[in-house]
Amino acid sequence: MLKTLIDKSVPHLTALLLFLIITLVYFSPILEGKRLEQSDITQFRGMAQEIVEYRKETGEEALWTNSMFSGMPAYLISVQYPFNLVRNIDQFLSLGLPQPAKYLFLSLTGFYILMLAFRVNPWLAIAGAIAFAFSTYFFIIEAVGHNTKAHAMSYMAPLLAGIVISFRGKLLLGCALTAIFLALQIYANHLQVTYYTLLIVLVFGAFELTHAIRKKLVPLFLKNLATLFIPVILAVGVNFANIYLVWEYGRYSMRGPSELTSNQDIRTGGLDKDYILDDYSYGITETMNLLIPNFKGGSSSHDLGTDSEVYRVLSQHNVPQARDIAENMPAYWGPQAFTAGPVYIGAAVIFFFVLGLFVLKGRYKWWLLSATLLSISLAWGKHFMFLSELFIDYFPGYDKFRTVSMILIIAQLTIPFLAIIGVREIIARGPSKDFIGALKKSFYIVGGVTLFFALMPGALLSFTGDVDQQLLAMGWPDFLIDALQKDRISMLRADAFRSFVFVSAGAGLMLLFLLNKIPAKYLALTVALLFLIDLWPVNRRFLDNDNFITPREITQPFLTTEADAVILRDDDPHYRVFNRARNTFNEAITSYHHKSIGGYHGAKMGRYQDLIDHHLRHNNMDVLNMLNARYFIHPGDDGQPQPFRNPNALGNAWFVDSLLFVDNADQEIEALNNFDPAVTAIVDRRFEEIAGNFQSVSGAGEVEGADTDAVPDLQEIVELDADYVPDQVNDQQPDDYIELISYSPNHLVYRSDIRDERVAVFSEVYYDAGWRAYINNQPAEHFRVNYILRAMIVPPGDNEIEFRFRPWGYFGGRWINLASSVALILLSGGIIWHELKREAVYKDELSGVSVKERQ
Repeated sequence: MLKTLIDKSVPHLTALLLFLIITLVYFSPILEGKRLEQSDITQFRGMAQEIVEYRKETGEEALWTNSMFSGMPAYLISVQYPFNLVRNIDQFLSLGLPQPAKYLFLSLTGFYILMLAFRVNPWLAIAGAIAFAFSTYFFIIEAVGHNTKAHAMSYMAPLLAGIVISFRGKLLLGCALTAIFLALQIYANHLQVTYYTLLIVLVFGAFELTHAIRKKLVPLFLKNLATLFIPVILAVGVNFANIYLVWEYGRYSMRGPSELTSNQDIRTGGLDKDYILDDYSYGITETMNLLIPNFKGGSSSHDLGTDSEVYRVLSQHNVPQARDIAENMPAYWGPQAFTAGPVYIGAAVIFFFVLGLFVLKGRYKWWLLSATLLSISLAWGKHFMFLSELFIDYFPGYDKFRTVSMILIIAQLTIPFLAIIGVREIIARGPSKDFIGALKKSFYIVGGVTLFFALMPGALLSFTGDVDQQLLAMGWPDFLIDALQKDRISMLRADAFRSFVFVSAGAGLMLLFLLNKIPAKYLALTVALLFLIDLWPVNRRFLDNDNFITPREITQPFLTTEADAVILRDDDPHYRVFNRARNTFNEAITSYHHKSIGGYHGAKMGRYQDLIDHHLRHNNMDVLNMLNARYFIHPGDDGQPQPFRNPNALGNAWFVDSLLFVDNADQEIEALNNFDPAVTAIVDRRFEEIAGNFQSVSGAGEVEGADTDAVPDLQEIVELDADYVPDQVNDQQPDDYIELISYSPNHLVYRSDIRDERVAVFSEVYYDAGWRAYINNQPAEHFRVNYILRAMIVPPGDNEIEFRFRPWGYFGGRWINLASSVALILLSGGIIWHELKREAVYKDELSGVSVKERQ
């Protein structure tokens, strides 16, 4: 038996070795110790710094971080779940490769598994793996740092393999694979990718059900479906803590429903429709990028080179640094707000996809075609509002995700999938006149389109977009815009001709096979090589060796500036910085050194986003003071960041004299426009039972580090010089005082001493799904004030007040993680070993499966 298993493993081990070689050649700089420079990962390092340092110092997880947006849960930033054992499987499958090589290798391997599930010969399966993994979108997202997305996408194909096998007579093996790869995809932590994978599965299920009804196999279908719930439950259990915490946080995040009643026409149960659709809806004609990479100009920051018309006219007009300008031109002229590059699937791949539509029959063709068309139609977003609104309004969960163009990841999988099983069909059935006819039709359609745009690119297209009007408004001269448009025409013509060559090559290879000029094995290998030659150079446009830098260069964005150094002299453990020298609410570099008012995250707290929109963007100093924005950073006259001290920041906690009750969120956020946070707290009436017994007192208590008589004004912040020494706050305590005496992300401790019962306001974001309050080690109630902050009634006397962050989803859910992980590994491992012992592997010969079996 062992010899048989080894013999049958040789083609698969050969494929894995080839995938490893391809991966290491493409990402060869990692062999020199270099790392990929990724803008989003740079932001991640900033936002995760407090979490990472806390983990390093204590060995525990910081489940909350104050480094961004005045405080938010760390679940969607960098929380580790040590009892989730599939992380070891992930490490094993990726051979311990570093990012981003790990994701390319996993994508190649995962699609190879899917092809084997469809009884595709290993050599042809290699071609399919290359077609999928080398789609340009993978490399574009890896270049900017969307690592979790690439990670989750790499498990789409093997997850589908498990589900398909379950309905093709291998129920136990299919369940084992489904459990493993669904658990791994959820572990990768990009739920939008998992959601889109579910859409593919739902379309598959619809066609399977139709087939079952037609063949009177409904009981078998229901049995398979019911059994698949077992691996789904196991996979969810393995990731339970993460799933539960993200679900719980979703109600509070900007992806949950808003309590504000304004703009109801665009409100949903999740993100606003405008936010979902406006910036990243794929253009209808832009869909041609799948076939011709520079159909819409490539990227929003494109290197046109010295052979471009732009460089020529810049040089002609003696514009300095013409080469640098030509390196970063807005060549893209489609409707998206920004793009790092096109979703190019490959001209040869598209050709074989169309060929597959002609030669395949049965439900799998219609499943893959339907999923492809659904993906493309939904990617159009605001350009196809009927379908987009239908899904946003009625399809559960769809309104939680932005960047609708991302749904093209479905087409990135289904197009090469159908292309390869189409080639397999031709190989299995052998040459015939029908196939010759299908080959001609496919070549005329795909080749004809590419040749048309190569010869007459301006016949149907204008090569102008909204970006051109923006450039003119910015003062760009007409001659430069005209030159840019000429370059767009040249780019399209060159890439259209390039695509025509690859379509012709694919058609030629298939014709040689149909004429019995090359055997099936060589056809598979040459198709794989054709895909690689097509896709590799296009990917190098967006991610090549120049994108890699040394580990020392990785830290460059986080070097301490003079402004940072001045502020960091303040040894208070907890204050906030409002950095107006950067894009405040779209950057996390500040968070590396400071606790920032701003930050960078696509799922910040919903109420904090409201605060940004209504107050922080308008520099409402009352709001900034209550957020303890002790320091500001402004750009100086020389462009360098300059630190300022805000003397009116209210500190970590203070007592107020009165409570102003309001009826709803609209009134609550509006009241922040005209109030003194040092004296009054604004309270929603839903907390009246907790706060309503408080009796207002005369005379304000001392506010830590603040002048309560000051009139908040942006002009009152004080510029600091290099010799700045922070004030010592609370050297002498007033009669009533409260101060922070211990800080950690998960645990805040205050001391207070007051004569009468008072309401204390804490400059901390209110989040009742985990934060628990205690007075003198006894549980105490706290409530929300000022739309976003915490408050509690403090009894008279000397008290120790604590806030402890202990979300049940983490501390209780980890045991569910562990139990499910053990069950998944034992059950799936046992099933796979049992199948191996029975030598349940598919035949390796290219023509070893009958047509009847596949239908």
